[in-house]
Parts: sequence; C-alpha cells; structure tokens
Amino acid sequence: MTLAQAESLLTDRDTIPQAEPLARRAIHVSGYEREGRDFYATPAWVTEALLKHVMFRGPIWEPCCGDGAMSSVLADKGYDVVSTDLVDRGFGTAGVDFLACRAVPGGCRSIVTNPPYGDTGSQKGQSRSPMAMLGFLRHAMALTDSVQGQLALLVRLQWIAGKRAADTLSAGPFSAVIVLTHRIRWFDMAERTNAAQHHHAWVVFDHRHPKGQPPALLYV
Repeated sequence: MTLAQAESLLTDRDTIPQAEPLARRAIHVSGYEREGRDFYATPAWVTEALLKHVMFRGPIWEPCCGDGAMSSVLADKGYDVVSTDLVDRGFGTAGVDFLACRAVPGGCRSIVTNPPYGDTGSQKGQSRSPMAMLGFLRHAMALTDSVQGQLALLVRLQWIAGKRAADTLSAGPFSAVIVLTHRIRWFDMAERTNAAQHHHAWVVFDHRHPKGQPPALLYV
C-alpha cells in the first residue's frame, strides 16, 4: 500500500461524545504490564482457526496490523492483504486511523482484525471497553457494507452476551460465531507464563448473508 493510498483513507473524524471513564476495579490482574495502546500480537493458530471455517472474498484489509502476526497468516493462506495501523510497529503502513477512514482501501472486500480495546479501560483517556468495541464494530460494518463485503473480529466470548452487543449483532448480517475452545495466551514468559483467563471467539459478518438466516455456531 502506497503512502498516497493510505492518505486517501484519512478524513476528519466525526465528533462522537465520549463518556467519562469510570474508576473500576479490574476483574483479573495478570501480573504483566499492559502494552501501549493495548497491542497484543495474535497467535497464528487463532487466525488459522478462523480460516478453517470462512473463505473471504477479494483482498483483505487488516487495519490494526501491529507487527503483522495476523496479516502474515492471511498472506500465507493465499490472500492479498492490505496492512495498516495507527502506530508504527515495523509492519504495514503506519499512521492510518481506522475510525477516521471513510472507505476501505481500493479493491478490498473484507476486514479481518483483532480490535485494540482495553480489558479494564484502565489506560488514561481510553474509552470503556464494551462501548469502544461497539463503535469499532459499527464503523467496520458500515465500511464493509459499502462493498457488500465480509468482516471478522476477534472478541471476548462474554462480550457477545452484553445487551448492547446483542442488539448490534442481531441487527447486522451476522453469519457466524466461531468459539475458540482453547484460551489465548497473549504472553510467553516460559515457566512464568500465567494460565489464560478468558475465552475468545470470532464474530463474522457477511453482507451477502441471507436475511433472517441465523448465524452458524462453530467451535474450534
């Protein structure tokens, strides 16, 4: 992706009122320092689990590419991938704010990513996690709708059960939820690595999904 193409994606961002972050106690403390801007590289098996059940149309946009962990798996499976991120982590095109983009990169028909949102909203200035995810989801759905494309987001399994999330998911072209039966370990510190605490799932949308047809429930 050229710098000119990346710059063409950027526009003035709409002003969205943000609720003041509440002081909250974390449900789980991992013992590790949080990564800046909630960057955690996605293990390869997580993306491979998605691709076992979903075939994507056209080139894929990975808008939170980080160090390229997910993009590399997609490319290895034969997909053309456009990789961007707000932060420069040495991979893809940096400086692209996904939430400020009004269109997908030219030719892309799908978005696949692990959205960067905090588990506890503990970062200074960070939006509350559930609402941040909903905003990300709604924006991604609008972008993929414009090309009648597909969308896959990696989320915490319990997030799906929230009322606001359920309403948004039900209103969209929700085609599948792929539950990961193995918990993701985001850190590898040898014998000091703590047991993973949360289950995750892929939520998949397809703007060609027949209206009224319920999403498939799959396990990997």
